Amino acid sequence: MSMKNPLVGAFVFAFIASVGNALFVYGQRKSIPSESPFLFLILSLLLGILILSLVSFFFPKPDFYNAISQNYKSILFTGIGISITYIGFYFLYNKFGATYYILYAILSFMTTSIIVGIVILKEQFNFYYILSIILAILTIFFFFLGKQQSS
Repeated sequence: MSMKNPLVGAFVFAFIASVGNALFVYGQRKSIPSESPFLFLILSLLLGILILSLVSFFFPKPDFYNAISQNYKSILFTGIGISITYIGFYFLYNKFGATYYILYAILSFMTTSIIVGIVILKEQFNFYYILSIILAILTIFFFFLGKQQSS
């Protein structure tokens, strides 16, 4: 993979994440709801922790003390975020289906790219981002229109 064009690397890693997300959605959608939906999430998360632990052997040994002391606030935000995301995904897919992922994707674009990236972290912003926001809003409109037509 050539890093001369950072968009290529970003695309590759976004694609890898999208495949993982598709597996995540498929697994949740095919799960059989129980009286305790969090048991499914906990077991899925434990398997994810096991896999990440195994993959970590292919990377340099971390200095746990420094990693925790330098990142404890970020670890807190990320842990809360993962939990909220898992809960939201579970109920979204089990109550409405995988096709409703488009709502998550667009809302995630708005909350993550715009609020976190542009507003909070002051990342670059230009005309094309504004255009993408408008198209994202149109996407939600057409999604709801399509759902009304298929009902």
